[in-house]
Amino acid sequence: VQFTERKVQIGGKQPSGLFLATITRVLNEQVPFDGNDLAVSNIVCDNKQMLLGLSDGSLYSISWKGEFYGAFGLDSSQHNDSEVTSLSHSLANSIASGEAERAFASNYRVSKKSAIAQLEFCVSMRLLLVLYSDGQLVSCSVSKKGLKPVESIKAEKSLGNGDAVCTSIAGDQLILAVGTRRGVVELFDLADSGSLIRTVSLYDWGYTMEDTGSVSCISWTPDNSAFAVGWKLRGLTVWSVSGCRLMSTIRQIGLSSASSPVVKPNQDCKYEPLMGGTSLMQWDDYGYRLYAIEEGSLERILAFSFGKCCLSRGVSGMTYVRQVIYGEDRLLVVQSEDTDELKMLHLNLPVSYISQNWPVQHVAASKDGMYLAVAGLHGLILYDIRQKKWRVFGDISQEQKIQCKGLLWLGKIVVVCNYIDSSNMYELLFYPRYHLDQSSLLCRKPLLAKPMVMDVYEDYILVTYRPFDVHIFHVKLFGELSPTSTPDLQLSTVRELSIMTAKSHPAAMRFIPDQIPRDSALDNHISSSSDLLAREPARCLILRANGELSLLDLDDGRERELTNSVELFWVTCGQSEEKTNLIEDVSWLDYGYRGMQVWYPSPGVDSFKQEDFLQLDPDLEFDREVYPLGLLPNAGVVVGVSQRMSFSACTEFPCFEPTPQAQTILHCLLRHLLQRNKSEEALRLAQISAEKPHFSHCLEWLLFTVFDAEIS
Repeated sequence: VQFTERKVQIGGKQPSGLFLATITRVLNEQVPFDGNDLAVSNIVCDNKQMLLGLSDGSLYSISWKGEFYGAFGLDSSQHNDSEVTSLSHSLANSIASGEAERAFASNYRVSKKSAIAQLEFCVSMRLLLVLYSDGQLVSCSVSKKGLKPVESIKAEKSLGNGDAVCTSIAGDQLILAVGTRRGVVELFDLADSGSLIRTVSLYDWGYTMEDTGSVSCISWTPDNSAFAVGWKLRGLTVWSVSGCRLMSTIRQIGLSSASSPVVKPNQDCKYEPLMGGTSLMQWDDYGYRLYAIEEGSLERILAFSFGKCCLSRGVSGMTYVRQVIYGEDRLLVVQSEDTDELKMLHLNLPVSYISQNWPVQHVAASKDGMYLAVAGLHGLILYDIRQKKWRVFGDISQEQKIQCKGLLWLGKIVVVCNYIDSSNMYELLFYPRYHLDQSSLLCRKPLLAKPMVMDVYEDYILVTYRPFDVHIFHVKLFGELSPTSTPDLQLSTVRELSIMTAKSHPAAMRFIPDQIPRDSALDNHISSSSDLLAREPARCLILRANGELSLLDLDDGRERELTNSVELFWVTCGQSEEKTNLIEDVSWLDYGYRGMQVWYPSPGVDSFKQEDFLQLDPDLEFDREVYPLGLLPNAGVVVGVSQRMSFSACTEFPCFEPTPQAQTILHCLLRHLLQRNKSEEALRLAQISAEKPHFSHCLEWLLFTVFDAEIS
């Protein structure tokens, strides 16, 4: 396959990024199968060898040079029949207990007469999955040399309970999703010997296998943060890794409904997409669109557009005051100012920018939430929420030289992680928010390699390279940051750590400032004070790709594991400039299948060095429909988003509406204060929170909590 220089134009404002290709056949050989009645499942391969799954239950090996190595079967004689893998996690979001008890990982046992229905090969994990037509799913180990030495392909164990119909691997998360005939999806932890993590289904929404049929297909997003599930008889649903239902084409009939939601033939069902079931699904390269084909309908492909949350991962920063969802060509901003309810504002990007730099790649909000930085394929643009104005590069040639791989805000300065195509190098660019131009560039800092994660706190920047090298820079500004002056910005390295660990790579790292009241070091931009050591953060939180959350001491390099199965986290201490910050006593919050956990520092002289230095609050239960976006510190709430559908007689399909939701954490804070005998602080918190527009309706409940603790 050779790509040409001829671009493919598909209409619309955005460039397709596609080029015409010429395909030349270089080999055409008849595979010498033993029988003529064999059927092939699919082909998996590495750079030297390919494997075919055959209908007699055997595998056939072929090289890319056309060398046929023949068929072979998997040897199961080496396994003990009593081998059973226990479950390592609680079955949150699980189906009925009777179903869950049957979902287990057993030893490898498969009928030789079963046909191979699907093969899946993960090169990085050296894992081969073999799915048989009778529902058996077998995991096989592969040698470092790949698929060529067929004798090194060893059957390890069977996963599930023998009713698997499809599989999909999330390589970054090391999670295997298995669709079953029961209409249930089982998630297995490949890093923990294939133990069952949890199951997800529509049982809790009143739909059973009789309504949806068996699972027909599963597709992970490119970043492995969510997966789509299609059913044989009806609809598709998108779930987060933790089991939150993000979107569904199937109408909601109410939680735990006893009535059967089977649609009667005389009902008007034309407004529900994929009413006849889903046969195929595929995400686009960026995870913005999910393409699906309805069962038995080949005349069209349905495209569902999605927005992404600004997750606390990678090289882009995130805000705690401004919650943003970004689509391929627009932003959805949660409006919370001066209103009793949260609203979603659709913010269209300038056509002049997005038409040339589609799609949106990175979004970051300033610390106060009043400015947004947005980067597409090239360059970046800034949005002033107060003035409702965009700021762009005046010189398009400068814009096209920037390939943004990450965004951070440093006070009034936007930091761009730029990739230089010509030299295959990375650098940090510092622009003032009032002018995007080469003449106003404050600093250009070359990086040693591609950054894995980045973070910023006050005037410190954290950059981490693979495998685990941590560099911390101090930023110092000379002169006034204004269009009328010529400020100079300098970076100095204040700390370097090279940590040896066998754990998975960090997905996110965030500074943990000392929880001591002090004046803001930024002073609205960057401090010029020389008192550096007193303010330099000495700790940071690490979230790994497998969901493990730990605390790293930057002084001695020691790492302490805190919890696991974490999907998101927010560092709250020292992050808000609000005068009425109701969550100033909280260190951080994390989110996973357990729900939201609130972490506090323990009382004592040094709260971070005691063995039980953190207490966690498990009272914010997991919400199966609301996905958290961020925090409103001045209201003491978590802002999330849920999917709603509206119907119109003038359109064929329903409108999918992301709807912001608010969940208070004030009851956690109150109990935390009461447990530490801080009665006056608890009463003051209840009185302040009652005056907040979002939670005036919580007054009665809050006062009940306070009076229940005998506070007058």
